[in-house]
Amino acid sequence: MFEAVREFFGRVNAAGEPPGGRERAVHLAAAALLFEIVRADGAVKPAELTVMRTAVQGTFGLSAQDTDEVMALAEQESRTAISLFDFTRVVDEAFDEAQKKRIVELLWLVAFADAEKDAQEEHLIRQIAGLLHVRHPDFIEAKIRARDQS
Repeated sequence: MFEAVREFFGRVNAAGEPPGGRERAVHLAAAALLFEIVRADGAVKPAELTVMRTAVQGTFGLSAQDTDEVMALAEQESRTAISLFDFTRVVDEAFDEAQKKRIVELLWLVAFADAEKDAQEEHLIRQIAGLLHVRHPDFIEAKIRARDQS
């Protein structure tokens, strides 16, 4: 999955990772999960992409150029992924409980961006939350907070 990260950042260090490899891999994995929600209902909508871009840039403090590049890679990885596991594994290992709960809230923000809650989006967010080991009450709280912000 993360071969694109290596290509994107060009060179690798002695450990065989791109500069900032783990951090960038986490950014890409989280962004790919967000893109999974963008495309879950079968249509990539501008409102959802805008919310995703804001979420990626704001959450990780990326420059506009880095955000554009991570978004493009996330789309590519999302469209070619066989399962969510590669993405969720990286996020689950890197983030603490509060950060994972925040990712679930961002997923809901993307889902609510087009003012339509699609059943496929909800199913996918539930699946991702489970893979991130986010407790059900936290899942519901994230959904309510996102809905209230939308």
